[in-house]
Amino acid sequence: MSEFIALMGQYPVIFISVCFIFAATIGSFLNVVIHRLPVMMKREWQAECNQYLQEYHPDIVKDVSLKRLEKPLDSFPERYNLVVPNSCCPKCNAAIKPWHNLPILGWCMLKGKCAQCQQAISVRYPVIELLTGLMVAVLAWHFGPTSQFLFASLLTFVLIALTGIDLDEMLLPDQLTMPLLWLGLLINLQGVFTSPTDAIIGAIAGYMSLWSVFWLFKLVTGKEGMGYGDFKLLAVFGAWLGWQMLPLIILLSSLVGAVVGIALILSKKLNQGNPIPFGPYIAMAGWIALIWGNDIVNWYLGTFL
Repeated sequence: MSEFIALMGQYPVIFISVCFIFAATIGSFLNVVIHRLPVMMKREWQAECNQYLQEYHPDIVKDVSLKRLEKPLDSFPERYNLVVPNSCCPKCNAAIKPWHNLPILGWCMLKGKCAQCQQAISVRYPVIELLTGLMVAVLAWHFGPTSQFLFASLLTFVLIALTGIDLDEMLLPDQLTMPLLWLGLLINLQGVFTSPTDAIIGAIAGYMSLWSVFWLFKLVTGKEGMGYGDFKLLAVFGAWLGWQMLPLIILLSSLVGAVVGIALILSKKLNQGNPIPFGPYIAMAGWIALIWGNDIVNWYLGTFL
């Protein structure tokens, strides 16, 4: 293994290229996670609600459709998880052939249409595959063949899945955020990205900072300005990068969120008062801080202080 790592260090172009191809393949799986995990969660919630109603309110009608799903829950196969059933066209349910599942290339070969029914396949699938490959390639260039690169890549995979789910469902699942939080604390026991003390303080400060803003906003306006998933995601970055990076992440995410929100309102794609997911902006800012955070902070301190 050490010889392989040394070889990759000698040929960075090969290392970056291999990482891009592997990450793009993972991106194909992330598309599955983004689509299926919310359905799995809603099925679980509905099962729990049905169990409660059957036990305590058997007279109430239990079959309630969920409007935010493209199809009713009952239309999905009984065995439905991240592995089963195999991928198929969402329109005609035709099985997707293995070579059509090739990241990026498969969508291009099909010209963005189902081979069976010729219905359009969302461009989001190759975009996520390409984005995953490019982001991991940047990590490979920045960190090289190190343990930091491996953990940063894992963090990136989950952040992409969280971003896609939050954009679709306004939801940041605990099934993804909480393992990231504990993993960040665990790896920093060895000081992979920061010290154990800074990681623990960062996790607490990350959660409490947005939690405080949430309750202050709610007391003043009577409305909820963000979800608890946002608190947990910022706690993740505190655990991974330390408390020192939290001000930068909050500043960057707020700035990008404000610019995008104003742009959407001006383009009339978003009405004032309608909620927008904040998780993608936290994820974007945290990923930037992961790579260039120290450089940005040092530049700021050297320029303005």
